[in-house]
Amino acid sequence: MDGGVEKFDLAIAGGGIVGATLACLLDGLDLRVALVERRLPDEGGLPFQGAELRFDARVSALNEFSRRVLVDVGVWSEVRAVRCCDYREMRVWDAEGTGSIHFSAAALGAESLGTIIENSVVLAGLYERLRGQENLTVVSPFTSAALESDGAGANLTGECGRRLRASLLVGADGGNSAVRRLAGISSRERDYEQEAVVATVMTERPHEFTAWQRFLDTGPLAFLPLAAADESEFRHSSIVWSTRPDEAEELARLPDEQFCARLAAAIEHRLGAVEWCDRRFRFPLRQRHADDYVKDNVVLAGDAAHTIHPLAGQGVNLGIRDVAALAEELRNGLAAGRRLNDPVLLRRYQRRRKGDNLGMIWTVEGLRRLFGVQPLPLRWLRNTGLDLVDRASPLKNFLARRAIGA
Repeated sequence: MDGGVEKFDLAIAGGGIVGATLACLLDGLDLRVALVERRLPDEGGLPFQGAELRFDARVSALNEFSRRVLVDVGVWSEVRAVRCCDYREMRVWDAEGTGSIHFSAAALGAESLGTIIENSVVLAGLYERLRGQENLTVVSPFTSAALESDGAGANLTGECGRRLRASLLVGADGGNSAVRRLAGISSRERDYEQEAVVATVMTERPHEFTAWQRFLDTGPLAFLPLAAADESEFRHSSIVWSTRPDEAEELARLPDEQFCARLAAAIEHRLGAVEWCDRRFRFPLRQRHADDYVKDNVVLAGDAAHTIHPLAGQGVNLGIRDVAALAEELRNGLAAGRRLNDPVLLRRYQRRRKGDNLGMIWTVEGLRRLFGVQPLPLRWLRNTGLDLVDRASPLKNFLARRAIGA
């Protein structure tokens, strides 16, 4: 500490899944690392720790690549021991026709297509892993208020007046990233004019370890399977219902019984009646992509660099790919004698990740637009295309392998 400024080699702003994973990936390096978080994720208690069976409304669909990263940092076995649900199939169909597509892990020679897991379960595992990490200091509570950068590093000041200095600052602080804004990094944004309603529900019939997604004229509705250690029938699911803001507000206000009836009808009673729902949450959906991931001594990762529609469930997977690539470039650069904030090293990270992220953004945007068109001829083409892809195994399996990170 120098004149009230705490000095680090690298500071990570944002202690969510992406930022905490990066901190784990930097273990063992001869670096002073700070993980800076507004509020630690376990404050107020974790849903899965109570006597009553409760789930976190925020879940992620982790693919094989993300799972391997969590294995590599020594978190996955502890996370699985709490609870998660591997899904073996995915069924997608169009509400405005008969077109459908079915993905199967067995067809890919895989055990599963991915794992549905509550964010709080992952975060608890990551922070347990970070406990005692010798090169790490957790700085919390801390809300970023000001950022200055010079030739040697970045100075980050919190609302509380606390000051940090680091050779490299990683912004992993979410879609509304303060680091991105304070660094003056512009982004292209699109308002989807939709909101997502999320909740945990219990259905009459088991979810069959299947992710169900129906494309309605107002947006996609997904049922993502959940599992609990004391559950034998596997009837809990996490739902993500993307729709117009006015309908989202209506759905959030409905009495539980009416909401459950509306939800069961929207998924065409594929899982029977919806017998129970937990508290509902809603949030606006926007697409964002930073024009640059790197500026001076600042680098962006995860939602701070890009956000996409949740219909493909790829947001956190792209973020984990970001920090895996960044950690690899930093390790290689340090081994070659480069500085952490070497522009050549950071631009190499940007080149590795920007194309992949844009590709996924365009894919998801294409799907969203395709299922948003309503004229009859286009609906007919859409449904015919779904059926053709479903019958074309090589193409379908290629799409599935890319989605699961294989």
